[in-house]
Amino acid sequence: MPNGRTVRRADPHGGRSGYRGCVTNQQAARQQGTGNDAFYPGRVFGLPEDGPGSVAGWSRRFSALVIDWLLCSVIAIAFLYHPSSGHAADVLAGPRLWTPVVFAVEDILLTAFTGSTIGKRLLGLRVIRLDDQPVGLPRAAIRTILLMLVVPAMIMDRDLRGLHDKAAGTVVVRTGHPA
Repeated sequence: MPNGRTVRRADPHGGRSGYRGCVTNQQAARQQGTGNDAFYPGRVFGLPEDGPGSVAGWSRRFSALVIDWLLCSVIAIAFLYHPSSGHAADVLAGPRLWTPVVFAVEDILLTAFTGSTIGKRLLGLRVIRLDDQPVGLPRAAIRTILLMLVVPAMIMDRDLRGLHDKAAGTVVVRTGHPA
């Protein structure tokens, strides 16, 4: 305390500590003021930093996955399961082995032909190939199989691409138009 005044030092984390004290890549790039030299997910692919066409964050992607899984569960229950004793609660209590099959078919077909599943469309996301071609069935199948194995999808690089996206040559971007 020189001259009876309290000296306040700038806190680089804005008063926060631990992992929450860190800033996002976009915030760090803006603070550095280095313009195009700053890193952000998708920069190496020529994608924008923010807005439509930018790389989607993991929380929105995960939310779309949950929506798709729940929708596929409802479809599987409605069309493929019948209670043996005539009581609907039996269907909800038992294992639903058809749900992963319905999910795989939904994810492969919709990703291959439209670039987005129902959950992705509701949240304004789309799967694109890095070479600007349609995703297509083979790449959508590879991507979905690896997604269903869970672990490859959880291993992400700096561009927020899981191993399933890397294997298929795809990236999930924002469309800017949630349904």
